[in-house]
Amino acid sequence: MRNWGVIGGVAAALAAGMYVLWGPITERKRRRKGLVPGLLNLGNTCFMNSLLQGLSSCPSFIKWLEEFTAQYKTDPNQPTEQQYLSLTLLHLLKALSCQEVTEDDVLDASCLLEVLRTYRWQISSFEEQDAHELFHVLTSSLEDERDRQPRVTHLFDVHSLEQPEITQKQISCRTRGSLPPVSNHWKSQHPFHGRLTSNMVCKHCEHQSPVRYDTFDSLSLSIPAAVWGRPMTLDHCLHHFISSESVKDVVCDNCTKIQAEGILNGQSIENQRTTFVKQLKLGKLPQCLCIHLQRLSWSNQGTPLKRHEHVQFNEFLIMDIYKYRIPVHKSSQKELNQKNSEETMPGTKDGIAVKPSDAEQPSGTKPLFMNGACSSSFLMSSGTFPLAVFPECSSPVYLYRLMAVVVHHGDMHSGHFVTYRRSPPSPKNPHSVSSQWLWISDDTVRKASLQEVLSSSAYLLFYERVPSRVQHQSLELRAEE
Repeated sequence: MRNWGVIGGVAAALAAGMYVLWGPITERKRRRKGLVPGLLNLGNTCFMNSLLQGLSSCPSFIKWLEEFTAQYKTDPNQPTEQQYLSLTLLHLLKALSCQEVTEDDVLDASCLLEVLRTYRWQISSFEEQDAHELFHVLTSSLEDERDRQPRVTHLFDVHSLEQPEITQKQISCRTRGSLPPVSNHWKSQHPFHGRLTSNMVCKHCEHQSPVRYDTFDSLSLSIPAAVWGRPMTLDHCLHHFISSESVKDVVCDNCTKIQAEGILNGQSIENQRTTFVKQLKLGKLPQCLCIHLQRLSWSNQGTPLKRHEHVQFNEFLIMDIYKYRIPVHKSSQKELNQKNSEETMPGTKDGIAVKPSDAEQPSGTKPLFMNGACSSSFLMSSGTFPLAVFPECSSPVYLYRLMAVVVHHGDMHSGHFVTYRRSPPSPKNPHSVSSQWLWISDDTVRKASLQEVLSSSAYLLFYERVPSRVQHQSLELRAEE
């Protein structure tokens, strides 16, 4: 019995020593597995929890928030009691990405709802909401916060006027004094900000109207009708989004001008109305790309229905063929094609996307790559893109890596949001991309495989752009920024 007592005392001493050195076993186990904190469900806040987990897996967004909120930390005139959405969001995302030390396995995100109320958004934690709508609430509120800040120093800010910041390109006025600098924190757009182009071409005279630009924070893609025996892919949704449409009875100024030139004596003529071909393209692709798959449909009786079909997507996404390119003048088109025949990006023609047909492919071959249609075995788990496998996409400029997937389970009346996201990188290599995936449902966190992620019925897809080989050679990218 004495021996058992001695053994028990030694075991107790060892347990106490382990507790002192490493803390509770549950906490040590969570950190060893590389898991992240979960989020407390405040009633029906799975929509918010899933979105926050998805945003926390986007390093570029967190980095932008750090730069955006630097003004509050350095400006002594900012009131400390005022709540800012950017600061609240930054603290939550850094905690969820393990960039801030926290002893809690489950975090409370009620502070986000409280600060949104100061931005006049009344979001109840007991009513079911949509994660995509909350995403737009956050991005629009961040833009409002940026626009409320002064873009130049106030004239009564004597301290800033007497001690302006010295810049390399200093602007001087007639009094030899430097103008106060414009803060870069308020000029930059968030990394989800992109631009759409709208292109209109007359079918009769082929005259192209001026290109119109519209901003977007996410691409909301409708799911086209399924074809029997053919799987639905993300490429099908993207091609459907940019597919051209005919717009009838549109006044064409060029046709009217041509008609007027053929009439003598300066007689007035009516405006010529023709049919135009309209097409959307992506004028500026963002650093972080949020894709929303529209799963809402309507029955013949007018009742809302949810579309449950699986849309195939990949770990990597190539967006080059959806990018708008400035049309080249016809006189120099032939010379440009001869010089850059090997560098010409397939799938575009005069700024308009062209879907590759079977006739354009070499005989006996099929396209090796399609977003959402290639085998997951071609995707390396280390996070690198096997460009050698796809010779026609050997140097993509707009290459994106999947960071998170938000899934909705249920129907249009009730359901639950969960998130697949990448595990944060190790502290030893913070700029690396982890190949470990996590499945998160509110406060429940477990590991998941890439195959499980790609098999899910995605509602929101979060991609982040990967630096490409030819990015530094592209003058187009520098011009659009």
